[in-house]
Parts: sequence; C-alpha cells; structure tokens
Amino acid sequence: MSAWTERILSEFPTDLSRLWIAADPDDVLLEEGILAALQERGFEVLPFDDPVAFRADYESRYRSAWDRGDEGPQPSLLLHWRAADTDELPWDWLRQARLARLSLAELFPRLSYGVVRQLDPMQRASLFAAQDQHAAQVMGDAATRDFILTHLYSLGPYFIHTPVDLWRELLRLHHRQTPLPDMLADQVVAVLAARPVFAGLPLRRLFTSPGFLLRTVQEAWTGALRDLGISGSRIAEPPGEHSAAYIRIPFEHPDIRMLVDNLFQDGSLHPLQVEHLPEEPPDWARVGLIRDPMALGTLVREGLQALLAGVPGPTASHRDWGVFARRLGELQVRCRQLPDGQGGPLKSLLAEVQTAADQALAGWIGVHYWQLPSLPVAAGPAMVHQIPRYLARLLDAGAQRLALVVFDGMAIDDWVEIRESLATRAPRFSAEEGACFAWLPTITEVSRQALFSGLKPREFAGSIETTAREPAHWLRFWQDHGLHTGEVLYRKGLRRPPDLDALETELARPPLKIAGLVVNTVDEMAHGTVLGKEGLASQLRTWCASGFVERLFDRLLDQGFQVWLTADHGNVAADGVGRPRQGLAVEAAGERVRVYRSEALREAAVRQFPGHVVIPTPALPEDYLPFFAADRTAFVNQGVSLLAHGGLAVEEVVVPFVKVSRLP
Repeated sequence: MSAWTERILSEFPTDLSRLWIAADPDDVLLEEGILAALQERGFEVLPFDDPVAFRADYESRYRSAWDRGDEGPQPSLLLHWRAADTDELPWDWLRQARLARLSLAELFPRLSYGVVRQLDPMQRASLFAAQDQHAAQVMGDAATRDFILTHLYSLGPYFIHTPVDLWRELLRLHHRQTPLPDMLADQVVAVLAARPVFAGLPLRRLFTSPGFLLRTVQEAWTGALRDLGISGSRIAEPPGEHSAAYIRIPFEHPDIRMLVDNLFQDGSLHPLQVEHLPEEPPDWARVGLIRDPMALGTLVREGLQALLAGVPGPTASHRDWGVFARRLGELQVRCRQLPDGQGGPLKSLLAEVQTAADQALAGWIGVHYWQLPSLPVAAGPAMVHQIPRYLARLLDAGAQRLALVVFDGMAIDDWVEIRESLATRAPRFSAEEGACFAWLPTITEVSRQALFSGLKPREFAGSIETTAREPAHWLRFWQDHGLHTGEVLYRKGLRRPPDLDALETELARPPLKIAGLVVNTVDEMAHGTVLGKEGLASQLRTWCASGFVERLFDRLLDQGFQVWLTADHGNVAADGVGRPRQGLAVEAAGERVRVYRSEALREAAVRQFPGHVVIPTPALPEDYLPFFAADRTAFVNQGVSLLAHGGLAVEEVVVPFVKVSRLP
C-alpha cells in the first residue's frame, strides 16, 4: 500500500462510526486504489450527487437495517460530499455521522494547490511520494509545474535541444499513455519554442494529443520511405491529405527506432505494403515494410504475443483496461485482414489472448468494477453513465454545441473497422480515441439507459426493462443542468443516409445546444449476421460505403457541434451451451445473460449450468439478479454460433469513447 493511500485511510479508523461524512472538495477519496482499500476495510462510499437518490439509497439499504439492529450491506457507510462547507447537508446526518475533512492544500503543503488540483487524480500517489522525498521548500506555480514534469513525467524541457531529444520524449510519453495536460504542455512549449531547431513544429498538439502525434508519425514514416524511393500502399489506412509535406523524424536513431517498432507491433502505426523497392532498405525501416505475404502475419503475431504478456493484473486501473481493449481491437482487425493462410493459424493465438483477458477482467470486476461509478469525470468518463456529466463540464467550460452519437452494440474492433473505412473515404476526419466501461449486464435496457440518464441502474429501477424512458431521462438530465426543452434533442433509429435529411433540419435550430443520437445499425447487423465477426466486418464496410457515417459527422460539424462517439455495449462471437429450462421464471432471457427477480430462481439456473457466473451487483436493483454465461458461450442451443452481448468479455464491457473532429 502506498504512503498516499495510508495517509488517506488514517482519517477513517474502522471502529469509530458506521456513518461517516467526508468533506472532500478535491475528490481525494475518489481514486481507484483508495476506494478499493476502503472497501476492504468495510466502507461503502456513496457520492452525494443527487440528494433524492442518495436519501433513497441510504434509507432503503442502511437506515432500515440499522433500525432493525442489523449491520447493513457494509459495516460502514461513507457519504462523499464535494465541498468543504457541510452546512447544506441534513442536520440529522451531521449529528449522527463522524466528519472527516480532506484537502489537497493540506496534503501537498509544499506544492501549489492551483497546479496540483489540475492533475489527473491517478497521479497523486506518485506526487505525494515525490513531495516527501524531493520537495524541500514551498513552491509557486511555475516551480510546481517543473517539479511535476521532473518527478512524474521524467521530462526536462531545458534538456531537449535536438530532434532526437524531442521525439524520444514524445514517443515515450505516448508509449506510457501519458500525454501532457495543458498547463504542463504550455510550460514545455514556452521553453522549446525559443529554440530555432523546433521552429514551425506544432509542439503543443504533439504533447497533448495522442491522436495527432500518431498521425504525424505515420505521415513522417510514409514520407521518409518515399524519400528512399520506396512506394506502396499503407495497410488498412491511406495517407492523409497532408502527407506530401511531412515533419521529419530521426527514425534511424536507436531510441526512436525501438519506440516506433512497438507502435507497429501493437497496431497503432500501419506498415507499408511495398510495390517498389529500389534497393535494400536500412534496418530502421524494415519493421514497417511488408515485402512478402508472411511479413504482416509475423507483425500481427508479435503484437498478439506482446498483448498476451501484458494482460492487466488485479491491481490494474480502469484506464489500463481501456488501453488494453483498444490494442486488442486493433489487432483483431489486423487478424481479419490477413490472407486465410496466415489468419487461420493466428486465430488460436487470438483466442488465447481473449481467454486470458476475459478471465483477468472477470477477477478484476469482482474487486474494482463497482468503484467505477464513484470516480470523478474531470479526466474523462470511467463508465458510460458518466458521459453526460463529462459533456456538462464541457458546456460549463464554454462549449457552444455538443453531440453524443451512440452506435448501439459497437465493440472497439467494430469502431476500428468503421474508422479505417472512414479514413479511406474521408481522410479529413480526426479521432481522439479513449474508452470507458459499459454497465453490467451489457444489454441495451441497462447500459444505454444509464448512458442517457446519467444514473446508475438502481436509480431507474422502474424502467430497467425498457428503453422507452430514454428521451425523458436525457431531457431531465439537461434540465437539471439549466437547459430548457428547446435546447435538447434526442433521436434514435438512425441507420441510412435518408435518415439524415430530417435530422439536419433539427440540428439547424438555433437554440439547440445538446444532441443525443442513437445509430442502430451495428447492433442490428450483429444480431442478424450468420458469419460471425468476419461477416459483421464485411457488412460494416458496405454500410460505410453508403456514406452514412461521414455525412452524419459532416452535418454535425458543419452545424458547430463538438462530436463525441461511444457505444452502450460491444459484442462477441459465442457458442451455444443450451437453454435453461425455466419458462416464465426468467425475467430477461438474453443470449449471454439471464435476469431473475428472486435468488431462488437464479440458484435453480446455477444448478442447471454449474460453472457459469454470478457476481455481486450492488448498483443494480435488489430484485434484478443477472446470471452470466461463462467464457464465450451463450444460452442458446448447442451447436449454434452467433454474435451476442450481455456478458463479461472484454469486447462487451469496454467500449469506445471518441472525439471526432476535422483536421486543420
């Protein structure tokens, strides 16, 4: 346990109270490691975001149990209050509870509070240790930023003098998935911009935007090969519009070469299928060249082997799983693009990766998943129901118009297929890619309804079996944030180009500020295909060729919207293990999950299908009890294979969260 976690836990002795209030304006408690440690000590942390929902939860699950003399779901309940002043809390809670106060200003007394509070919360433990070891005196803003760059990012802008120095640091930051926040990027750029060797480089975007950095490296690679007289076509993705003029990167340097090799292996960069090779290329160029039919298969194999070795462990963060799921999606698509002679042998290795990842994720979910709803959204949503709150922060920060496009049922590998088809047809689009978690069970009625309501499933128990309330949920969320009816739009059933004509009229309404759009095509294709993921990929490419996706993005961007793309859940290929023989006893009979209204009925299913999965589900209604199909199986007749969702596989649970924009 880190010194940071121990310091926070010292505020909460387990034997002093069963009701606690934490006055925590900086969300110190809402970090995965601290939430996990509190859970181990018998605390349940409930954020006080909605007083009505909190009181209902508190009264039904804790107060009633305490009045009966019982313990309740956990020995202690900790109310998380996002403010220093507790005067607005009910007097009866303040009278009964033990109060703890947490502040970044007190926890980091030698660093600038204004700077520390802008950092990603996941960096606080490392910063706390660095402060104890290296901060000898009180620092101002600039000194604190330099301290953070040195001790958290191992980045010293004063020591970056050459292109090798610059690209080594940029690629290292990307490899560690640690782009600089704006305040630190500004400090770095202020130093580097004064050096003539870096004149004209888009330094700020390179340090803050992983997507822009990758595009820049990809075009630089293509340009460097062209300068060597090597020509061909880029695997899966054509050159961008600006590839004729590119930034030169010293790929030949050993440090740069090692980092670039990793990007080709994990699918982040696309190699060149060689058509003309005037002479033997230099060593640094070989990893990104496909000169014979077997070379791409070798590259994909190496990527899968690296992925297998890097499956997140029990202490991983939700972001670690997001990075892993995105790399898995890239490599799944690469496998499908291989000729049959190469793709077939790699399927067993891919299946091994998927099995290892699913097992690791199932174990991780049992410990960490139910902490995710409590995480702050400032650095990005951890779960789909936090997306509206994230967008609300953007609106409060000055965004004029926002659009949330939900591709129902789209797994990350499906998004990769769509993105690459889009890059072929409309390379002007840019995508900043992230990921977040769907709700369990990963079915539309639960996860998409959570997405549009901004609520946990327990909070919409009355409509958990239908999506009919989604428009009302979406409107209510934004009305609670100060918008009126005319400023909010919800539309579903978008599938084909003609659907966009009526939508365009609605998007053009001047008062409109927030649009929530559901594209149903992916889910319908997944449920209708008989050829598995390969068949779905083919259908997606045909659908993209209709122009629907690019026209949708064009209309939104033309109307001044920031465009965010996500999915409510993904999908996987599954094999039937038989149908539970329970008739009307089951409340919801999905292929990958079945839901029961009583523990006795679920136990009957467990006895009929031993080895399948029951996990604690504290954020679901008490009488909503899911029973998950094990591994990649489905509750359908034996011998039947299909694409399905509802379960615990990586591709079902971790979904894309992407900002779509146009290249400048």
